[in-house]
Amino acid sequence: MDLGISAKRALVLASSRGLGLGIARALAAEGAHVLLCGRSADRLAANVAAIEAEGGRADYVVADLTDADFVPAMVEAVAEKLGGIDILVNNTGGPTPGTAEEMTPEKLDGFFQSMVVRVIALTNALLPQMKAQGFGRILTVASSGVFEPIPNLALSNTLRSALVGWNKTLATEVAGFGVTANMLLPGRIHTDRIDELDGANAARSGRSVEEVRAASVKTIPAGRLGRVEEFAAAAAFLCSVPASYVTGTMLRVDGGAARSI
Repeated sequence: MDLGISAKRALVLASSRGLGLGIARALAAEGAHVLLCGRSADRLAANVAAIEAEGGRADYVVADLTDADFVPAMVEAVAEKLGGIDILVNNTGGPTPGTAEEMTPEKLDGFFQSMVVRVIALTNALLPQMKAQGFGRILTVASSGVFEPIPNLALSNTLRSALVGWNKTLATEVAGFGVTANMLLPGRIHTDRIDELDGANAARSGRSVEEVRAASVKTIPAGRLGRVEEFAAAAAFLCSVPASYVTGTMLRVDGGAARSI
């Protein structure tokens, strides 16, 4: 299938590793000009070199979602390096594990700014370009915790759920301009983040990481962790021209792990 995004311009947040990097590579493989961002210049430069070695086109900008000037810096980078925007992938790192009782006002406010406020502010800053040109794709990566809260991830469950109502509202407002807004919800996709969470769960429960991993895999009908490439393929489709009638949705990529309909 031709996804129709060759030469489209895409900004992928938090794309120095994991799911963000996977999405950036998938979009680049379809011919999009991708702009990676993250905190490590060395890692970003290596990722850009790898994408270009595969025949893709990529640039990067060092940026941190926790910085107060993140949004204007990203708008400037988009103009300078991409010359405009067609695809925005809102991806953020996950907050620290913990229970609901451990959510202090300070933690809640800090992660709310980086995971919710700046995602919405950046989208609003780039949206006028998409509306004016009659094409835009806004894809927000969240978590399966927005419909089945994940134990010991109270902050993530809370903050990512705030984006669900926002995304649906946004989708209805911009659909008539040729702009779609969807959410992609990963289940257990094997990334460094999953390794970190399994390590934290092992320390909390007194089990080995291997025991924690085996127990989680048993809950997945597919019988394994997902691959980043599988998740990224779903992301590329939602950013595509053939997906122009898909908006306001949440797509689960979880190997059938969700028990709800």
